[in-house]
Amino acid sequence: MKIAVEGCSHGALDAIYQYLRDLEARHNYIVDLLLMCGDFQAIRNHRDMQCMAVPQKYRQLGDFHKYYTGERTAPVLTIVIGGNHEASNYMSELYHGGWLAPNIYFLGHAGCIQVNGIRIAGASGIFKSNDFSLGLYERLPYDHGSMRSIYHIREFNVRRLSLLSSPDIFLSHDWPQFIERHGDTQGLLRRKPFFRQDVQTGNLGSPPLMGLLRTLKPKWWFSAHLHVRFEATVQHEQSGTGSNSLPTTSLPQNPDEIAIADDDFDADEPQNPPIETRLQTTSHNPDEITLEEEEEEVIQSLPVAYQPQPYVTNFLALDKCLPKREFMEVIDVPTTSDGSTMPGQRCMPKLTFDPEWLAISRAFHPFFSTRRRQADYPDEATARAKVAEEMEWVKSNVHNNEANSSDTPPPGIRSILDCQTFVQSAPGPGSEGAQKNQQPPWYTNPQTAAFCDMLDIQNMIDFSSDNRA
Repeated sequence: MKIAVEGCSHGALDAIYQYLRDLEARHNYIVDLLLMCGDFQAIRNHRDMQCMAVPQKYRQLGDFHKYYTGERTAPVLTIVIGGNHEASNYMSELYHGGWLAPNIYFLGHAGCIQVNGIRIAGASGIFKSNDFSLGLYERLPYDHGSMRSIYHIREFNVRRLSLLSSPDIFLSHDWPQFIERHGDTQGLLRRKPFFRQDVQTGNLGSPPLMGLLRTLKPKWWFSAHLHVRFEATVQHEQSGTGSNSLPTTSLPQNPDEIAIADDDFDADEPQNPPIETRLQTTSHNPDEITLEEEEEEVIQSLPVAYQPQPYVTNFLALDKCLPKREFMEVIDVPTTSDGSTMPGQRCMPKLTFDPEWLAISRAFHPFFSTRRRQADYPDEATARAKVAEEMEWVKSNVHNNEANSSDTPPPGIRSILDCQTFVQSAPGPGSEGAQKNQQPPWYTNPQTAAFCDMLDIQNMIDFSSDNRA
């Protein structure tokens, strides 16, 4: 299955989809899925634009509204996460995930789904230690602080994600902390010399995300945010326990993340054109001295038959969509169910909920706080036992409504389209009138209600005036 990955979108959907078509024509292949790593900017109208934390000169309507209103249709199934320059009100409507527009699916503030059996997990937003332990307290209208804190990743979601078994692909906007040490650090600093202080102080990237990377050990990890292509390979020691442990990391204060992104917003550094080569799996930090290199002459190698095979995570960060930038990559990912119809035709991938994520969502629902104060979490053993219990519930209760005897999914597998269908919860541009420059009201999204109904949990993402605590 050919999967395209794109870095920061910044609302340039027309250019991104056109570039993808050009790639397909140039190389005579068909891409089945597009993944986007944040700063997607799902702006439906001018009022949504007032909920996006960017300087006024960067508040532009962009292309998304055309896909939202049906003027245009995404040519390929597109999976997105959120970044730090978003219409956060719309992405909050779909906290658990949902269709932003036809054929464009948002993973939610955190989530995991399956596409043709490939497990794709992701975390929206970026890290800031001051907000990490808080609940989801932000409400419309946002002030200067809450317009930014709402996209800061929460411990609640990191803990939920840490309970997953290894996904195939993980998407984040932020980079995992210290990821630069697993690639060409000096090459990165030549291209981005102003990263040097953050690299030296350990402030480049997100500590919780590196904890997740070490815990989940996905085959692929894709990021954006810092507007540069960077490749790394992380080797993991093979665990004999058969389970992941919750990530434990120190949480240093992240420097002003807005400044990093905004300063680089309109930079025009000369770079090679985007390429679509497969991610290499042999890159490493040439300056790193490994234990094997230090002790090569004094320690005898273990017999080959007993050498543990390390797990490997291939990391790739991509740039933003601009000319002469490396913002897109195309990879091949094996799948047992490609959904293909005829050679040369784009397949319609099978998009399903991930049953393990559904079980985690039920298990952690009692700890979901919509206030600043976050309740205490259960210990890992208790959490895993609860997830196992909820997995039995998912297998017994989650299934497609429309039975198809020729293609009956396994227990707990349900097509996302069978549960969630796209609806326009807010009007498109042109209807704002005198309120054009004001933040919009809250819209409770039917897709979120449908997700909660499927899991038989209360819809906590209903912030309409008559449902506030």
